[in-house]
Amino acid sequence: MRIAEVEDYVGIPRVGGLVLSPDGRRVVVGVSTLDAKKTAYVTALWEVDPDGERPARRLTRSAKSEGGAAFTRDGDLLFTSARPDPDAKDKDDENPPALWLLPRDGAEARVVAARRGGLGAPTVARDADTVLLTGDVLAHAADEEQDEQLRKDRKEKKVAAILHEGYPVRFWDHDLGPGFPHLFTADLAALSGGDAALAGDEEPRLTLTDRTPAPGGALVEQQAAISPDGSTVVTGWHRARARGDSRSVLVAIDVATGERRTLVDDESFDAFSPVVSPDGRWVVFGYETISTPHEAPRAGLRLVPLAGGESRVVAPDWDRWPGSPVWLPDSSGLLVVADDEGRAPVFRVDLGVDGEPDRVARVTSDDAAFSDVRVGPDGRTAYALRSSYLAPAHPVRIDLTSIPTQAVALRSPAPTPELPGRLEEVETTVEDGRRVRAWLALPEGADAASPAPLLLWIHGGPLGSWNAWSWRWNPWLLVARGYAVLLPDPALSTGYGQDFVQAGWGAWGQAPFTDLMAVTDVAEQHEAVDATRTAAMGGSFGGYMANWVAGHTDRFKAVVTHASLWALDQFGPTTDAAFYWQREMTEQMALEASPHRHVGEIRTPMLVIHGDRDYRVPIGEGLRLWWELLAKSGLPADDEGRSPHRFLYFPDENHWVLQPQHAVVWYRTVEAFLAEHVLARTGDDAVPYPAILG
Repeated sequence: MRIAEVEDYVGIPRVGGLVLSPDGRRVVVGVSTLDAKKTAYVTALWEVDPDGERPARRLTRSAKSEGGAAFTRDGDLLFTSARPDPDAKDKDDENPPALWLLPRDGAEARVVAARRGGLGAPTVARDADTVLLTGDVLAHAADEEQDEQLRKDRKEKKVAAILHEGYPVRFWDHDLGPGFPHLFTADLAALSGGDAALAGDEEPRLTLTDRTPAPGGALVEQQAAISPDGSTVVTGWHRARARGDSRSVLVAIDVATGERRTLVDDESFDAFSPVVSPDGRWVVFGYETISTPHEAPRAGLRLVPLAGGESRVVAPDWDRWPGSPVWLPDSSGLLVVADDEGRAPVFRVDLGVDGEPDRVARVTSDDAAFSDVRVGPDGRTAYALRSSYLAPAHPVRIDLTSIPTQAVALRSPAPTPELPGRLEEVETTVEDGRRVRAWLALPEGADAASPAPLLLWIHGGPLGSWNAWSWRWNPWLLVARGYAVLLPDPALSTGYGQDFVQAGWGAWGQAPFTDLMAVTDVAEQHEAVDATRTAAMGGSFGGYMANWVAGHTDRFKAVVTHASLWALDQFGPTTDAAFYWQREMTEQMALEASPHRHVGEIRTPMLVIHGDRDYRVPIGEGLRLWWELLAKSGLPADDEGRSPHRFLYFPDENHWVLQPQHAVVWYRTVEAFLAEHVLARTGDDAVPYPAILG
């Protein structure tokens, strides 16, 4: 399928969530496709041939989607789904996600565990029959029976009120409470000996044991792991740091006794996302130092003995931020992914012993970004999802015996779309000597004789990089409309070292802005780019930068700002993680870096886009930006309220725009706005705004 029209683009199947069976012979991925009405995505599980010979085959099918795939050590496939349970005694129109088992012999899937508060994130011990699961429990429920009754009461009486006694109270796009995550374990051995069904009896189900009674909000947005022998659960755990602040520590929970002990607790960093080594001796985990307004965070991986002791940084001399660690089968090292120069390769870290330093080697030579890395039992082969701006995520095989190596594509269940142009790189050296680079996507036929208008697209984060295919922010849809799209990594971007992050820390309107302008200058010199027709756009931090750009230069003919920060004094206390923002800037720094102070200098038409369910950048930012553009900008509204500015408002979208038809509206509105102001297409030649907007 060729990327040309956004209506077709939203229908392209999307691959994610790769898992590998214990014997290394089965690769399973999730594939999301449009439902029959084309208004939502549903996800099914597909099996991919690890040898790359047979086509992928579909394993599951339902209107409610499947996810959370995990293999048992016997090779059966567990997954979670809210699809109806045919064996349920009490039918319910709203089924919470339950745990299903798809036998390895191809028999039909069945529910093996269910509860009113739902279940998710199954993780199976490598050498035991223990499964670890998450599920929400109401704060005042003494047991499972009371939890179920309270949920029924709230539903029947239409009570949605939540009484909070701590912070935070919401996250991203959903309210926190009244239920909070707990960790459950169960013994998969209870499912064996399945002759019960032949005798007419009910098939056995798992008995769930709550291993984290009364955690409060300690497990919100945390990840947990289980030791290979199933005896210990290790999880991130929120702990109060100060009034309105918290930090993340690691705790270890004894499965047999429920005893919880602190494994890592350091005031200088947050600890999260643990993974236990195959030999059960070590835990590798992610960490991020507690930043200050003057010092950027340092992030990466640390190592601690499971039995307890001091933790240490993994590869401390490596100036990158590794994450997503996967242990090698012999526990001698790790495979990790790290942003690196506009890519996100797989690296191997051999852990030093007896005081020797850790050794880092790049595994993949592809110009791509990798995720969902899984290692085969012999340590010779890995599987992963690979993406780049040339192709969306697709399964690949990686030979670990000879590195660096090029990953080999497997037969994906989703087609690779045909691109409407080509991809190049541009770069420049800025005043302080830093190298600033960017991807430049150019439309077919763009050359010196027929240059393309330029769109500067600024990434969010700001701690991130343009290095992987995004279904949400895709340059090729605008390349298909004839634009050259510039995707730069300015100061604060990851993959270029700690000093590159520090260069923009606490000073968003300084180095990030000048970096963006410098690399745009270079892109405008490209023979295939028309420097007289340019626009800028971005979302989240990219939206902040779009606002800053609009108030500090009139070089662009249009600016699109999505989910953007506008008044930093207002944003700080209202975002869903205000404590993190307090570490970012002092009040004076926030005032100096706030775009709203420069609204009177804005003389460029702006398209403002915001969703009401955006808790990361609350809707107040978009509302205030819109009013101040009309009332105070250099292009104010006239006496009848008419203005060149536009405001696209989504009452039921979050920080992103996730519903397929809303994505169509988003891109079509952006296209129409850019055509009006960058291409000067007006009157009979105008690109219409979506009629469905009314």
